[in-house]
Amino acid sequence: MSDYYKNEDLGRFGEIGKHSPELFRKFMDWYNSSLEPGLLTKREKVLIGLAVAHAVQCPYCIDSYTQSCLTEGMSLEHITEALHVASAIKGGATLIHGIQAHNAVEKISL
Repeated sequence: MSDYYKNEDLGRFGEIGKHSPELFRKFMDWYNSSLEPGLLTKREKVLIGLAVAHAVQCPYCIDSYTQSCLTEGMSLEHITEALHVASAIKGGATLIHGIQAHNAVEKISL
């Protein structure tokens, strides 16, 4: 599995658009627009992106958003704090879904 994700593949992302250029262009327009400053600054948005990248476990996104966070002047401490938030939410989501198991036990036990 160590060969599955290759650092150099991140630079090849544009190749995804080769066979559907119009859809890829629309995706890139939307993606880039989502990072433009609005109510949230670009700095806040890339930190959110980094946390989400870790939650969905995309190594390419982790690399990209780590670089973006550094470019926006964030430190490893900022990054680590955001990762703890993402981890806590993911852990909480796992735990709350335990209620589904409780509900199933109650149904079966009736």
